[in-house]
Amino acid sequence: MFADVLLALPLGLLLAFTIGPVFFVLLETAITKGFRAAIAFNSGVVLADAIFILIVYFTTSSLLREIKDDPKLFFAGGLIMITYGLISFIKLKKDFKKTIDNKENAYLQVAEKVNYVALFIKGFLLNFINIGVLGFWLGIIIVFGPKLDMNASRIFVFFTSIILVYFGIDIFKILIAKKLKNRLTAFHIYKIKRAISIILLVFGVFLILQAFFPNVLQLTD
Repeated sequence: MFADVLLALPLGLLLAFTIGPVFFVLLETAITKGFRAAIAFNSGVVLADAIFILIVYFTTSSLLREIKDDPKLFFAGGLIMITYGLISFIKLKKDFKKTIDNKENAYLQVAEKVNYVALFIKGFLLNFINIGVLGFWLGIIIVFGPKLDMNASRIFVFFTSIILVYFGIDIFKILIAKKLKNRLTAFHIYKIKRAISIILLVFGVFLILQAFFPNVLQLTD
């Protein structure tokens, strides 16, 4: 069992520092909404990963290869991500203008109640629409499954260790990002959120390109 945990450690580290839409939104959530909000968001991300792992484990690999390379799924996921990024970008401009018009304090003020359930769902959906994540977990089970003798208990320990490692590292990332919160003005927060919206648009475009050009880099967390 200990050997299986050690085998999972580098993969957990890799996953924690993989640059993708979830990575940026997690940091933005920590900066703008705080620690608990970021944990709620990240819990949704983990649930999506857990579902992908279950799908990978209980479905034949040949079928999963067909699913993960289905261009319609990449196109749909990319379109949803682009739509989300575009709506966020437009809404941000309106909200920031309202902030300026109301002459609010230049420093970030938490005026609205944080909806943790909504953040959990947001994290889940943002990770779940990224079909590249399914491909990542499929590759993991194909490569490491035989090394674990496809033993259910060993596979459970292995995947649980991966998730715990990257979730633990994410907590440190959240704590570091949270320290910036009180040093940012409303304008800085606006710039950060706008950058995140643009990043989501870019990742959405990459997903759509993946539908038409399968050799384009696939996206993970």
